[in-house]
Amino acid sequence: MKQKLLIFGASGFVGPYLASEFKECGYEIFGSDRVLPAFQFNFPFYEADITNPQEVNKVIHTVLPDMIINLAAISSVGQSWKMPQLTMDINVIGALNILEAARSIHPMSKVMFIGSSEEYKSSSHPIDEKAPLDANNPYGISKITQERFASLYREQYGMKVYCVRPFNHTGVGQKDSFVLPSFCKQVADIEKSGKPGIIKVGNLSAYRDFSHVKDIVRAYRLIIENSDCNKIYNVGSGQAHKLEEILEFIISLSSQVIEVEIDKERFRPIDTPYICCDNNAIKKDLGWENDFTVFDAVKELYEKFLHE
Repeated sequence: MKQKLLIFGASGFVGPYLASEFKECGYEIFGSDRVLPAFQFNFPFYEADITNPQEVNKVIHTVLPDMIINLAAISSVGQSWKMPQLTMDINVIGALNILEAARSIHPMSKVMFIGSSEEYKSSSHPIDEKAPLDANNPYGISKITQERFASLYREQYGMKVYCVRPFNHTGVGQKDSFVLPSFCKQVADIEKSGKPGIIKVGNLSAYRDFSHVKDIVRAYRLIIENSDCNKIYNVGSGQAHKLEEILEFIISLSSQVIEVEIDKERFRPIDTPYICCDNNAIKKDLGWENDFTVFDAVKELYEKFLHE
């Protein structure tokens, strides 16, 4: 009999990739999100707002999943500054609603929560899992809090609750409110116009570790299939690139002359200058490797925007 995976936030950017990864490995997939998606999924889908405990209970009671992965979140640092209360409601209260529903209805379910590199204290070196947590934005704080509750439910109720700390990731389907899709869309639009143009950008001096989303979801599968739920893994490429370098690569894909304009409106209140993942633990313990680079991901993004 196939194992059942329930994905909350299934119609977001990462959801279809996660569903595809698990489906290819023989799982039966069930999805849920706050509103039913406009496009058709090839698995059962349930409408549920994770901030509503009754709706979460109903979905878990219907599916009785072997695994639950929660992707539903305010997932942007920029958004979290604009909506700190909603960030805590979705990222923390929503996670608690899932934990409570799983505990009371189907306590044998494995549950996975997605954290972030934003939980860590800023460092000029690659960050491993022992690095101190000291988030400097509402999003990072919400993810640290989520992890504390996950730990509590492991200790008090013996539940199998997994936490993972992915670093930046991108790919086709990510909204252009995020930095790399924004670059790719703007450059693709200029290319389609057939004439020179201007691209507006924020802080280009930041160094970020970007992975392809396909590598990230494979890591999620390896982690939740693992028997040890107490160990938290970083997931990232292990290489930090300056945003300016990635932008130059994207511009090189176009045949037009493109001028770069710095837009102060696109700067964050606090921006960490360097974020890079030390991914040695997941490589050593679970044999994970990244198959793609950030340049593979942005090339796919650019091509997608170009042909839209």
